Amino acid sequence: MAETDRQLAQRLEQVIMNLLDRRPATSSICPSDAAREAYEGDDEGWRALMEPARRAAWRLVTAGKVEVAQSGRPVTETEARGPIRIRRAGRQRPGSG
Repeated sequence: MAETDRQLAQRLEQVIMNLLDRRPATSSICPSDAAREAYEGDDEGWRALMEPARRAAWRLVTAGKVEVAQSGRPVTETEARGPIRIRRAGRQRPGSG
């Protein structure tokens, strides 16, 4: 049975959280890390999951679970242009405390 868009969205959210759980608290991931992890093939098909992975990250931002950053600082979805990084929400950043 084919995976629905909602199932894919939930799976990508879980993959993002699992990837962050496996890394040090100060680490971040790229949406491509989640796309590659979620993709079940061994070709370049993971690229089709890049935009769904980015959308999953923004849903997790809304839920307060992660933040999206560029150049080390949190950004909103409307501010983000180009490559983004995903990290745990509320983490201490160097010089912030």
